[in-house]
Amino acid sequence: MINVNDTAVAAGPGQPRHTPRLRRLAVIGFIATLAAIVATTLAAALARAVGVDFKVSDGAETIPLAGVAVVTGFFSVVGIVIAAAFLRWSARPAERFVWTTVSLTAISFVPPFLAGANTATATTLLGLHLVPAAVMIPTLARSLRTRTD
Repeated sequence: MINVNDTAVAAGPGQPRHTPRLRRLAVIGFIATLAAIVATTLAAALARAVGVDFKVSDGAETIPLAGVAVVTGFFSVVGIVIAAAFLRWSARPAERFVWTTVSLTAISFVPPFLAGANTATATTLLGLHLVPAAVMIPTLARSLRTRTD
C-alpha cells in the first residue's frame, strides 16, 4: 500500500520565507516608530518653547504635544503596513516603498496650508511632517533591502 503525505507538499520549505523578514521588519518598524514619536514630540516642544502657537485656525484649540505623538505613531504604523505589503507583494519592495512614502509625505504638506494656520504654525507643521519621514522612510527602506532569507 502506498502512503502519500500531501501535507509535506502543502507546507513545503518555500512557504514561510517571508515570515522572518516580516517579523524583522515589524521589530525594526516598531523601534523606528518610537524614535519618530520621540523626535517629533521633542521638535514640537522646542517649537512651542520658541513661541509657535499650534493653532490651525482662528479660535481653535492648540494642537497638544500628545496629539503630535499620537498622530506620528499612527502614521508611522501605517508606513510599516505599507512596507509589509510591498515586502509581500512587490519584486522591488524598497524602491516602491520609498516612492510611495515620499509621495505621501509630499501630499501631507497640503493640509497645514488649507487649515488656515498662521505662517509660523504652518511652517512648523511642515517641518514636523519631515521629522518622522526622515526617521521612518530610510529605516524601513533599509530593512526592505536587507536579505535574511
